[in-house]
Amino acid sequence: MSRTMPLQNAMPLPSDVKLMNTLSVFLGLVFAAMVLALAVAWLMRQSLFNLSAIHVQGDLMHNNAATLRANVAPKLAGNFLTLDMDHTRAAFERVPWVRRAVVQREFPNRLKVVLQEHKAVAYWGPEENVRLVNSFGEVFDVNQGDVEAEGLPLLSGPQGQASLVLQTYQTLFPMFQEMDAVLEQLRLSGQGSWHAQLDSGATIELGHGSTDEIQARTRRFIATLTQVSVRFERNLESADLRYGNGYAIKLRGVTTMDPGDKVDGKKKR
Repeated sequence: MSRTMPLQNAMPLPSDVKLMNTLSVFLGLVFAAMVLALAVAWLMRQSLFNLSAIHVQGDLMHNNAATLRANVAPKLAGNFLTLDMDHTRAAFERVPWVRRAVVQREFPNRLKVVLQEHKAVAYWGPEENVRLVNSFGEVFDVNQGDVEAEGLPLLSGPQGQASLVLQTYQTLFPMFQEMDAVLEQLRLSGQGSWHAQLDSGATIELGHGSTDEIQARTRRFIATLTQVSVRFERNLESADLRYGNGYAIKLRGVTTMDPGDKVDGKKKR
């Protein structure tokens, strides 16, 4: 009876054989990757993934879904799988009145777009180059003829300060309502001084300082103005609230001012 004896010490493979085996595995992986890439490329070109619909949602006042699709769709390149989502979002956000767009894919060939429009709450800038401010204090450009809201105030100030000016306006507006006046204009100068104008045409110098400081001066002014104007039976023409212990006003036909008071820490001359 013959027996097969196991090899106790197998001979190691030669280095050239190891190299050939490694190369074979590598070439196999490369071939598999190429086949996979070709399959993906073929799949991505299939008509199944061509965009067939764009669903637009959101509280739209100045745009409609049909117009948005007609304006944006021709600017989109690619299909459901290859579409650049950042480019698509930017295309929608370039549409007038659109503040923000959220774009999502809906398998296999649709897009869902949720839009947020600007809500205009004020005009912004000099009257010769007026723009708009939204409820977030952001400045945006649109055709002025598309603005439907009436009686928007005019705000202005240095670049990047629209949010601060809007916040201060919203703080002061109800205060002036207490004296049956409407705050129509509010301006922050480059030097940090605040200027207001009422619907009556009266102008008010509010001075420098934070919103809280401006609010305190305005509250003091409104608390006593009614008594002064009734006493002289005149309407307000202008006011200067920059005094440390009071204010100066000009009524139609009457002017009052204490020459000893100080304006922003200095005597007014």
